[in-house]
Amino acid sequence: MSRKTLRKSSRLSQFHQFLISETEQGNISRQETVSLVPPLLLDVKPHHKVLDMCAAPGSKTAQIIEFLHAQDNSAPVDQLSSSAMPSGFVVANDKDNKRCYMLVHQTKRLLSPCCIITNEDATIFPNFYLESATVGRKQKVQFDRILCDVPCSGDGTLRKNLVLWKRWVPTLGTQMHKLQQRILCRGIEMLAVGGRLVYSTCSLNPVENEAVVASVLKMSQGAMELLDISGELTELKRSGGVHMWKVMSKSGQWFSSYSDVPDSLKSHLLPSMFPLSSDDSTSYHLDRCIRILPHQQNTGGFFIAVLTKNRPVPWQRQKEKKPTLLLPPPPPSSLTKEEDNVDVVGKAPLQEEKKEDEKDMSDEETCSKSRKKKLSQDRKSG
Repeated sequence: MSRKTLRKSSRLSQFHQFLISETEQGNISRQETVSLVPPLLLDVKPHHKVLDMCAAPGSKTAQIIEFLHAQDNSAPVDQLSSSAMPSGFVVANDKDNKRCYMLVHQTKRLLSPCCIITNEDATIFPNFYLESATVGRKQKVQFDRILCDVPCSGDGTLRKNLVLWKRWVPTLGTQMHKLQQRILCRGIEMLAVGGRLVYSTCSLNPVENEAVVASVLKMSQGAMELLDISGELTELKRSGGVHMWKVMSKSGQWFSSYSDVPDSLKSHLLPSMFPLSSDDSTSYHLDRCIRILPHQQNTGGFFIAVLTKNRPVPWQRQKEKKPTLLLPPPPPSSLTKEEDNVDVVGKAPLQEEKKEDEKDMSDEETCSKSRKKKLSQDRKSG
């Protein structure tokens, strides 16, 4: 419905103003139906540490915040006691600075203290460290839930996004493939063992979907696994992931395998874009992926894969460097004279070391004087 139609009808105009007012207060969030699915499959609990790697404009982050506060739906968030506050939190990240402002606007309506917004490149997202009172040192944060709703060609939104018809080309998927793969790999590195990661796109191109998931599963060597979520959201109409597809070049040529690609195109078409062998494809259970097609329930197109981490991935460092102990120095007033002279390693008092050094220097000077005196006596006698 256009804005012109809304202005003509007084009832519709009043309803529109009501929607705007309730949205600003955080009571209503307008969102595409299929966009609701990835946060639902994350299965967020109030104690979880959650990372949304590509969060803007923030509708999925708002869902995650609501799940964190799900322990008490009766009271407003600003009236909850400190004991009722969830121990978990969500880190909402986006690379685009302008889109981060949209993210702030979307999340601040919910008045939740459990949200952190960052402006980082998801492919090289930095590690988080928290001080542990029990261990006495900094520990790297491993997230229990990670949402990778990665940038994509967006061909699943062609029904509503008319602008996309003018700029869409078949090679958009191959252009996005490497970026999507890097984001997913970084997300897997930050995922805790036993945690859940949801990879999603609003595209139906296998190069952006099954090809990315299959390539990362192959690199993980069994560390990552696709979860069977057929028992979740049972009323959602869906299709399974595909096992076979073709890849198109810029010139419009189709290739079924990487071996068919000429050398001149191998810099553009990568091995990870092509289907795996039949044995690997079966063992990785690509049919567990979800494809939501527009005609199934009158929505946009969407792809979702839910993965879990069984153990650290091979490319991840197995042994982290031991963090520096966080032992605060004692206050100056409580130090004795002897303790004040002890160095940071705690070996010997510094004054004693200085005395020993001075003694060594005096011994060296005495020896040198005796040598000079002996030489002068030898010369005279000679």
